[in-house]
Amino acid sequence: MKSSYDIILKPVITENSMDMLADKKYTFKVATDANKIEIKKAVEEIFDVKVSKVTTINMDGKMKRMGRNEGRRAAYKKAVVKLTEDSKTIEFFESMV
Repeated sequence: MKSSYDIILKPVITENSMDMLADKKYTFKVATDANKIEIKKAVEEIFDVKVSKVTTINMDGKMKRMGRNEGRRAAYKKAVVKLTEDSKTIEFFESMV
């Protein structure tokens, strides 16, 4: 069985994800084979919060070129986690604002 730290790989820090913090929505890069139930349990265990909804997005790798050679960046899975209204916030993201 995977640990919670194998499912949640790293946070996604973008302008759009920082705007969603006001709605208690947090964005993470997750394992590609993780489902919504596993992601919910992992976030609740790591950050000690209550999750109400999980949305997942499969991101294709971008096309990149170096001269004539073309390649593709690695594909990954992204999860947007919405916390309940009475849940506390995640402190890691609060220091970014």
